[in-house]
Amino acid sequence: MSEGKIALLPDHVANQIAAGEVVQRPASVVKELIENAIDAGATRVTLIIKDAGKTLLQVNDNGYGMNPFDARLCFERHATSKITNADDLFRLATKGFRGEALASIAAVAQVELRTKRAEDAVGQKVVIEGGKFIVQEECQSPTGTSLIIKNLFFNIPARRNFLKNDQVEQKHILEEVERIAIPHTNVHFVVNSNGNELLNLPAGNLMQRLKSLLGSYIQKELVPVEETTPYVKISGYVSLPEFTIKQRKEQFLFVNNRYIRSAFLNHAIYEGYKDLIGPQSHPRFFIFLELQPSEIDINIHPTKTEVKFTDDKTVYMLLSSAIKRALGKANASPSLNFENEMSFAAPSLSAMPKAPTIGYNPAYNPFSNPAPLENKSNKANWENLFDGFQNKQDSTENLQQELTAIKSETVDFTPIQLNQKYIVAIWQQNVLIVDQQRAHERVLYEHYLNSNLLHPVASQQKLFPDQIELSVNDFTLVKDLIPELKTLGFDLDIFGKNSIVVNGAPTDMEDFNIPEILEGILETFRLNTIDAKVEKHDNLSRAIAKNTCIRYGKSLDTTEMKALIQSLFACENPLYTANGKYVMMTVENSEIEKFFRK
Repeated sequence: MSEGKIALLPDHVANQIAAGEVVQRPASVVKELIENAIDAGATRVTLIIKDAGKTLLQVNDNGYGMNPFDARLCFERHATSKITNADDLFRLATKGFRGEALASIAAVAQVELRTKRAEDAVGQKVVIEGGKFIVQEECQSPTGTSLIIKNLFFNIPARRNFLKNDQVEQKHILEEVERIAIPHTNVHFVVNSNGNELLNLPAGNLMQRLKSLLGSYIQKELVPVEETTPYVKISGYVSLPEFTIKQRKEQFLFVNNRYIRSAFLNHAIYEGYKDLIGPQSHPRFFIFLELQPSEIDINIHPTKTEVKFTDDKTVYMLLSSAIKRALGKANASPSLNFENEMSFAAPSLSAMPKAPTIGYNPAYNPFSNPAPLENKSNKANWENLFDGFQNKQDSTENLQQELTAIKSETVDFTPIQLNQKYIVAIWQQNVLIVDQQRAHERVLYEHYLNSNLLHPVASQQKLFPDQIELSVNDFTLVKDLIPELKTLGFDLDIFGKNSIVVNGAPTDMEDFNIPEILEGILETFRLNTIDAKVEKHDNLSRAIAKNTCIRYGKSLDTTEMKALIQSLFACENPLYTANGKYVMMTVENSEIEKFFRK
């Protein structure tokens, strides 16, 4: 009988494959270990990381601890103290199963466990490296458990190479801590990174926890949500419509104190804000749903961040109604009469929220000085500039002649604005259409990109400096970016824990809300870091341009449109935005004539 092709994998290989479902990055380890600590009854959890968890991850808790037998068995696959049969999966009230992930973690790292129960005289020490058991022995240990994870993915170099830079990986770690710390306000959390304390969250109530994480400013922006029904209890906080932000951030959903992601629950929350906020505005929310464990299924995703409800429609309706009711009590919207099928009368004018506004000075023109535009020559790049417009040689030559004429200011053109979005101009019977937001973004991008230590962006000192409280993630990022931000015109300093003071801002931002602009810049910078590897100065220049450029819907007069087009064609590459989107297009007269001959 010939030998078959199918063979059983060695245990260490199977464990490494299984680890891929649980351990994706250092933040995955943090999530599992802290959840285990919570399940073990800990009231204090300390996380110590080095090099964003790549070199060291240590979680210390003061929970129940384990006896010698459990200390060894918890590293075996399928070892658990929470279930005995399949039906128990639908009655879980804990985060997971003590030791469920430890086998996977131990398969791809060097692990040391120290644990002791209150009734034991000495503790237990277990060492495992790459899934291989090294030693178990008695040791001195405080009551609770300490897990030290060293050199994550040391035995899978290819996997380690896929990790992002320390800044990104630390951001993911802090996000995981936030997701656990927000619902577990009875636990004191401490986070240290490379010897610096990043978080110190004493036990308290939910609002105290949110203020510790995000800043004390958050209290005035939130209203409480509270609704109790026989099926589900809904509680938490949502932001008032006038305090919505431009990015989807600080949005947290919890089911039975477990962080989840749910598109349909998000939609229910936004439905509660219907007609109160614009399409580009996003509320902050911290919503908790409590149901019987039998009413939900949390085992549809390996990371348990997705759930199914036995009655999705009821949860959706109740959540949306609870949001509307909370906003109504805060006079942000009319209150609801639940006996009238969620219908309500028109609100009074005094109860309507403030319309969102854009801080923009219509008289401001950062490129009003004609000298730099006239002196700046871009002729060397003109042949490459029009590659994306038309393939026909004659149309390219015509457009090039028109733009050359504009640059030399020998052609007097009168642009018009279309739909408060596009600038349309006619030269030599051809039509040029410019996207006003993308054009201004390109102009600003090159303006900031060309700054450096020798030629920094001019800063306008503020009569009353802004003190800004930041989230831990944003504060950590700002500290790293202060030298670059100062080069780009932001005069700011550290001002206490998680706070900065802005003494000055770029001169072209004097009419902007600086705290709001900085928040947008940091979020855009962070997204650029994740989506593409962009150099720091370049990234910040993109982020500032993205958050301060003219928006669609902004009316421009003829002078402003001319100045914008003039500034655009003084750029090194006026055809594209920094991320490669088209800024303009041309429609030739010959194409128009051809169309109407049909």
